[in-house]
Amino acid sequence: MRTGEPLPAVGEVLAALATGLWHWDTATGLVTVDAEAARLLGLPAEQVSLTEAQARARLHPVDWNEITGVVQLAVAEGTLAEVRIRVMDERGRVTRVVRSRAKPSFDPVRKEYELIGTLQEVTEPAPGTPAGRRAVTGDWRRSREAFLLDAGRALAEARSTEEVLRVAAGLSMPGFEPDGLAVFGVRGDRLTLTGHHGQQFEDENPFLHMSLDTDYPAAEVVRTGRAVYLASPEQYKARYPLAWPLAQRFGRHSWAFLPLIVAGRTIGAWMAAFTYPVAFTPDERSVLTTVARMLAQALSRAGAAETERELTDGLQRSMLPTLGPRHIPGMSVAGRYVPTGGGLQVGGDWYDVIPLPGGTSRTKPGEGRFALVIGDVQGHDVRAAGLMGQLRIALRAYASEGHRPDAVLSRASRFLHGITDDDHAEPRFATCLYVEVDPASGVLEVARAGHLDPAIRMPDGTVLSRSTAGGLPLGIDPDADYPTTRIALEPGEILMLCSDGLIETGGHDLETGWQRVRTILEEHKGDLEELADALVQGVHGPSSHHTTGPLADRREDDIAVLLLSREGQGPGGGDPFAVRPSVRRMLLTVAQAEPERVAAARRQLRELLHDWDSPDQVDSAVLLLSEMLTNVLVHTDADALLLAEVRGEPGERRMRIEVTDSSDDLPHKRRPGELASSGRGLLLIELLAHAWGVDPRGEGKSIWFELYESEAGAPLL
Repeated sequence: MRTGEPLPAVGEVLAALATGLWHWDTATGLVTVDAEAARLLGLPAEQVSLTEAQARARLHPVDWNEITGVVQLAVAEGTLAEVRIRVMDERGRVTRVVRSRAKPSFDPVRKEYELIGTLQEVTEPAPGTPAGRRAVTGDWRRSREAFLLDAGRALAEARSTEEVLRVAAGLSMPGFEPDGLAVFGVRGDRLTLTGHHGQQFEDENPFLHMSLDTDYPAAEVVRTGRAVYLASPEQYKARYPLAWPLAQRFGRHSWAFLPLIVAGRTIGAWMAAFTYPVAFTPDERSVLTTVARMLAQALSRAGAAETERELTDGLQRSMLPTLGPRHIPGMSVAGRYVPTGGGLQVGGDWYDVIPLPGGTSRTKPGEGRFALVIGDVQGHDVRAAGLMGQLRIALRAYASEGHRPDAVLSRASRFLHGITDDDHAEPRFATCLYVEVDPASGVLEVARAGHLDPAIRMPDGTVLSRSTAGGLPLGIDPDADYPTTRIALEPGEILMLCSDGLIETGGHDLETGWQRVRTILEEHKGDLEELADALVQGVHGPSSHHTTGPLADRREDDIAVLLLSREGQGPGGGDPFAVRPSVRRMLLTVAQAEPERVAAARRQLRELLHDWDSPDQVDSAVLLLSEMLTNVLVHTDADALLLAEVRGEPGERRMRIEVTDSSDDLPHKRRPGELASSGRGLLLIELLAHAWGVDPRGEGKSIWFELYESEAGAPLL
């Protein structure tokens, strides 16, 4: 070119450099290329306008999808969009690789992009050569994709802010790795330091609670929502002279500050600092931007999870069962609660120990009557937990007013029905067992609302399920009645109240689950607290969600268990598990209106005689008991009171069964004919018992019989 001649046209210069021009307007959906750009795309060397579909057909599909992300990133940062593109022929083979550099613009009204850029061929190493092998090994695209997959997986699995920061600190980016990291959050108009890596603990002080108006890169990123890249100390000092003294002492050479954006809202900023110069090419910026997006999502999830855990912990602390006084003179209490695994760590089960008013003048505080309560609200969700809390407070209030057990449950049922009847959600009910305890006498007044019966562990390890009268679960019928049952807790005995989760956890039904719990009660030798742990561990165990029972597909349930022991006298002192003289006793009332309790009496007698030497004698005792109870219900208008006792050492024991009623009519031995359906009761007693008799009382009478385990007694005829 001679001096003074005009400069050649831009197109001529670009053509001489094998560089083509292209224009893409997403509003029209057209891509216009000049002759050189058309040649690079494998088209005739002439200017042509292509549709987006035609242009896409000439490019590798992975690269076409990547163009969109690069363009959005360049618009957000106000930089050039640079990307490598593989050009394909009609057979789907890569013919060449070109580099595209474009300046994009975005119309926020039409939400359309317009790009004007260049295309230039990139020389790739020949396959099979050392350079080609190095290029394959260090392929930037493969390395970046593998890194982003690993980073996304690790951040997605992080469950707390601390874990997210630990994952971010361990990220090894392809081709460039930051030496220092910091995550900033926003609280009001202040910039907070959430966490950092690569700095000493005392280095964080100048960055704590920094104003968003501060001339600091992270503050600007939060204000504007745009990334800031500083490739050299000179750029940092020139752009942020006031903040430079804070950054200078760390000895870094390049910095990237990126916004943490979730749902269009900037929640903070992420800083990546390098001890060596970084040019922050479009590829590197793309990696950093993608990591920032994943980091923002992970921090948002972790923050929400931590907030939920704090709420759950507060709810759990306020609603978990409490025992009140752990030791009452003459008695001890122990309880355990295990919520369903996962999710909210509090469900619909609860227990409570409630001091009752009305003690005598001789009782000290904490020595008077108290109530044991255990219950289960239907469901395993937040609503069940909320209803449980309300019902628990109501029961405590009614008990503290001095109401009897039946009145407490009646009022609680009416209360639960009232708060759920007007609710638009599905009505809920609750089972409950309420026990009023007199520590001085050991008398228990039991009222039951659809709950499991209590169990008694005797001093010698015998376990009985004590049948009690009951009514409907709370909340079903506001006018339901709840009859009471009186039980005497003897010295050395232990009362167990539990929810059905203790029985059915592990896929068991009521029968197989009760046998498992009964075995634990019979075989345990430790104190009351150790027994409570043994019950939960034996049922729940380290692998409670592996079901082994007959209902293998059953859902796990909350576990609640409450134990009450009455301290014995003599050998062993106050230890309920100490060896004492072997005495077993069962007391049961059979009312005229409850003939079905005859079957419960037979079952409990068999449990009382579970280790009796002679099965035939057990069958005889059950038969005679059934005859005695039926005789009272049929021939009198009174209720029957059953007392069964077993005394002595194994092999030489004596059982005594006594049934008392308030009728003065004495039974008479009759001689029924062959076809008679009654009249054989006393004949059977005379034939099968070693001893028997009828004793008049001041009011009423009692009929009794005895059987002996050894041959020392009278022979069984």
